[in-house]
Amino acid sequence: MKVVIVFNHPYEGSYCNAILQSVVTGLHRAGHATDLIHLDKEEFDPVMRAKDLEAFVKAKYNSEDSQTLLDPKVLEYRDRLQEADHLIFIFPIWWELMPAMTKGFIDKVIFPGIAYHYENNGKKMVKEFLRLKGITLITTMNTPSFLYRVLFGNAIRYAFFTGTFWKLGYKNRKWISLDMVKFVSDQKRKKWLTKLESHFGRMK
Repeated sequence: MKVVIVFNHPYEGSYCNAILQSVVTGLHRAGHATDLIHLDKEEFDPVMRAKDLEAFVKAKYNSEDSQTLLDPKVLEYRDRLQEADHLIFIFPIWWELMPAMTKGFIDKVIFPGIAYHYENNGKKMVKEFLRLKGITLITTMNTPSFLYRVLFGNAIRYAFFTGTFWKLGYKNRKWISLDMVKFVSDQKRKKWLTKLESHFGRMK
């Protein structure tokens, strides 16, 4: 498969970076090709600007015209995602949600004329990434999973999976949530990395 990884963490010594290395190692061992979109290193601009919103309005009726207003990086990401059989997101949960660059990626790339188009006079969204068969989300957080689920309502699940990818019709969605990362032992963190490498080394 061709697997596109969208990664967002600015610190190279982070646990998220260790996760990225384990995932890539496992995927390569399984014979899959990877394409890494490193939002921090690629200096992706996550801000929705006036011209982006103008493009959003135009896209409902003229997607080709709207794309002339978009950031060239968004068009590049569209082309890379069109080649993906599987999509993996890796990022930390900060203040119960994704970092700004990941949110900006969703806002600017999961966009009309890019990730989907409208049918039925704009009443129905139809996905564009037709090769994409599955989406995996890997997150880290220091909040206990029970509290995140009960107190914060699993915010990522509803904002990210239900509010975005379920709405577009992607049924194969998996969330790997690693909680209490700062407080668990090094041994446990290493065990998680080994399990991730093994999991993606078996992915078909």
